Amino acid sequence: MADTLDDDAVAGRLRDLPAWERDGDLIRRTVKAPAFLAGIDLVGDVARAAEDADHHPDIDIRWRTVTFALTTHSAGGLTGKDFDLAAAIDRIAARHGAE
Repeated sequence: MADTLDDDAVAGRLRDLPAWERDGDLIRRTVKAPAFLAGIDLVGDVARAAEDADHHPDIDIRWRTVTFALTTHSAGGLTGKDFDLAAAIDRIAARHGAE
């Protein structure tokens, strides 16, 4: 099981991920894809990255708006795995033209 990060470590990691915000024991980001199918393709690529990392986000799709929420349930809070996947989601979102 991964160790949870303390508040200072979370704040430090969030400085490197300005599009993400903390909400208690999770981090969240919402993006708007250029079209509905672009959002679905984005989610598919994130799902593959999540499966490769064995770390799965909560994903909410509303037309072109996609929200990702990350926490490490098995650790009971935020770990490095959440921030690593958040960075991957940022790269994937950029490739799909999502803002």
